[in-house]
This record gives sequence, C-alpha cells and structure tokens, in this order.
Amino acid sequence: MTDPGETQRAAERRRAAPAGSGEPAGAGTPGGLLGTVRAHPTAWLASVLAVVFVLLGTGAVFAGVAAGTLPAPTPTPTPTVTPEPPRPTPSAVPEASRLRTCSVDDLAKDPRLADFQGYVLRADTGEALFDRKGTVPARTGSVLKILTAAAALAELGPDYQLRTRVMAGPTPGSIVLVGGGDATITRLGPGQESFYRGAPKLGDLAAQAVSAWAAANPGQPITQVLLDAGYWDPADRWDPAWKRSEQEIGYHSEVTALQVDADRSDPTRSTSPRSTDPIGRAGQFFVDALRQADTGGVIAGDLAVTTGAAPADAAQLAEVRSQPVRSLIQQMLLVSDNTIAEMLARVTSKAMGLDGSAASLQQAIPGALEAYGVDTSGLVIKDGSGLSEFNNVAPSYVAELMVKVISGEQHLNLLYDGLPVAGQSGSLAARFTGENGVARGNVVAKTGWIDTAYSLGGVINAKDGVRLTFAFYAIGNVREDAKLALDTLATGVYSCGDNLSNL
Repeated sequence: MTDPGETQRAAERRRAAPAGSGEPAGAGTPGGLLGTVRAHPTAWLASVLAVVFVLLGTGAVFAGVAAGTLPAPTPTPTPTVTPEPPRPTPSAVPEASRLRTCSVDDLAKDPRLADFQGYVLRADTGEALFDRKGTVPARTGSVLKILTAAAALAELGPDYQLRTRVMAGPTPGSIVLVGGGDATITRLGPGQESFYRGAPKLGDLAAQAVSAWAAANPGQPITQVLLDAGYWDPADRWDPAWKRSEQEIGYHSEVTALQVDADRSDPTRSTSPRSTDPIGRAGQFFVDALRQADTGGVIAGDLAVTTGAAPADAAQLAEVRSQPVRSLIQQMLLVSDNTIAEMLARVTSKAMGLDGSAASLQQAIPGALEAYGVDTSGLVIKDGSGLSEFNNVAPSYVAELMVKVISGEQHLNLLYDGLPVAGQSGSLAARFTGENGVARGNVVAKTGWIDTAYSLGGVINAKDGVRLTFAFYAIGNVREDAKLALDTLATGVYSCGDNLSNL
C-alpha cells in the first residue's frame, strides 16, 4: 500500500529536476525546455546570442560581397606551365682526349730559332698536336713556293705549257720574238742539256722561223728582229724588298716574260750570275740561233734588234713550248728555283684575267688556292718565290694545305713528288745528319731562307707510322745554324709521332 506522502514528495522532485538530469519531462507539464529557460534565463540568453553570432558571421562570409561588409578575395591565377624542350641525347659518348707525353718544347726554345713559330697537324684527323704562334701570319722564305705551286696546279693545270713564239713583224722584213713567261728555253744546241733538263731549244725556234719565213717571203730577207716582253709590264721586274745580291750571285733573274736560260751566264749551273738586261740578252742569243739556222741567205747581214710588239693579227711563224707545269713545279721545288716560281706566279695571274703584275699576286695566288677549301684570309702575297720579307702566311695555313697535298686532291700529289727529301734529294740532300739521321727519308719538305728567316714546311712520316704536316719558322736575327735547329726539331717530332705533346 503506497504511502500518500511518498507519492507527493516524488511529484515535487520531478518538478524541480533540471533539464538534462536524466529525468524525462512529461508533456503538458511546466517542465522541459521552457522550464529550463525559466530556471536559468541568463545562461540561455548567452547561449542563444553565441549561436546567432556564429550564424550571422557565417552568413556575412558568404554574403559579404552583396552586403559590403568584407572585401572580395583576390582570386589566385593558375600558373601557365611551359614544358621544357627535350634535351638532346648524344648519339655516342665522346672519347676522352688522350694524354700525350712526348714534348719538343726545349727544342722549340733553341735560341738559334730566334722568334720561333710552328704548327704540327695529325694529317688523318686534322688535330693540332703542336702550336707555337702557329696561327700568326709571318714571313715564309721559300716555303711560299708550296703556295705558288698549288696555285699554278689549280689555275693552269698540270699539263699547261708556256709558249715562246715568233710572229711576222709590223714592217716588211721584220719578225717578232714573243716571250710567254718561259724562262727555261735554252740556247744550248742539239744533244746538250741545260740546268733545266728537257727544256725547249732556242735553236729549234729559230730554225722553224727561218723555214716559215722563206716559204712565205721568197727572196726577201729578214732585216729586223723585234723583242716583245709585253706579256706583263717589262718594267715590273724587281721587287724593292729583294736584295740585288740574289741576282749578282746567281740565285734569281729579273722577272721578264722573255729570257733565255733564266738569264744565267752558265746555262748548266743552278747558281750562276744573272744580267741586268735579260730581254736584250735573249735577243742576242736568238740572232745567233737564226744565223746558225740560215742556209740560204734569209738573214740579212746587218740585222737590227730592238724592242717592239707583234701586231694583233700577225701570222705565227714558229713556236716552242716549255715542259708541262707538272715538271716545272718539280724543278722549282727541288732546288728552290726563284725564277720559275716568279714565272709561274705571273702566268697564273694572266690566266685568271689579271695583268700579271707583282701587285696582282695578292689576288691571284689566294684566289687560285681557294679551290682547295683552306681558308685563305690573312694571306699576304708579295711575290711567288718567298724572297720578300713582307709575305705573310701562318704556319697553320701551310700545315693545313699540306694535308690536302698528301691526300692528292686536284693533282696536288705532283707537288708532293717535287718536294726535297731529308738526306736524299734537293735542298735537303745534305741535311739531317748525325743524330738527326734517324729522320732521313721521312721528312719531305720545302726549305726556305732569307736574311731574316729560315723555314721548313711539309710532311713528317713519323716513327710510329702517323703522318704529320707542319711548318716551322725561325724569324729575326738568325744565322745558318738555324737550319740545324730546324732539323733537330723536325727529328724530335718524327720520334714523338702521335704522342707529340703541346706542352
């Protein structure tokens, strides 16, 4: 039986219980949420205000642009990505440069070489193995004849022949001896050989002229001989930089298009004094030959000789031709013949449509050499022989051209065949002696000498079988013993071969 007091006390406890106490609020009773608010009004007000603030704040964030209560956020641009170009993939891993250990530096510093310049190439690869101011243009001495020979081969060709002719003269009884740059024609008779073996004979030219004149002019004698050296200006015959001692001793003639035996006093010797009038001397030798050929009174007793020119439409009475350029080049290179060099240079100029002057060689020689594909910029050419100290050719150019020579391009093998060989031929026959004898037969090169330079340039067939091309210049206050120093340096390069170091 339930106690009525207990029932009343339980009801009061339910009315007084706070919300959340675990006691369910009965519907329709003064308890629940309302009762809780009534019981704690301050706490409920704070809670409501907090919720409202959060809701209003969030709304402001989303509606800030419209309400103007917050600045609009700045949009972050999306970066444009530029793809990197693909990196090239090497087709092959380059080989490391080999370490070369054979030095000739001490030999290159020999004081006998004075201001030395030099360059050495490995011919099959074009790699420069040795360089001492090798790209600086400088005087060459007779090494320049390599360039003259190459230019003549390029422009004239190996089979070109220089002509000496006899033409009918401008007046009755006159004939004209016309020079064409062949200085090798000789006054020696049948069965005799001049220094230029195989050279044409002046006597053959005279015999042809007498026979042709007699046939064309029966009963009329030849009373006058004109000498025509106008293939180029006959006054342009001597460079001011050349020493007249070269002419007096007999190394060099004046550069006239008409002369006989290169104007030598002795036609059989390489070194023989030359005259100061090669044209007049040639005329006298020709008159002598005419008289020897005359068997029928064709030549007048008081034959007059003077300078002149053949008419443009003159009939040709006679002609002889030099040996082909291939032979002239070998004669020039082997003994360093200055006269042939100057003749080939001038004739090359004429063949290129220039005037054959010394000044034209600056255009003619580099122009002809362009055919070989070696850069000719920087070349300064004053003559064909190398006697001028104002020629300027870098050793590197000579070495690069010699690479073409040993490859035989465009008949350049003929140039190689004419070069002196160490200890065997030409101007190198008596060189490379003593300890340098190990290189005999393996240095094939052009020698050079003027008062202020000694030079050597060509090919070294090295001890290890590698072929090297080179040019060495000893410049300045040099003496004849510079030749030995050059030989010793070349022998050092021969011994090093592909192991030649640039250090």
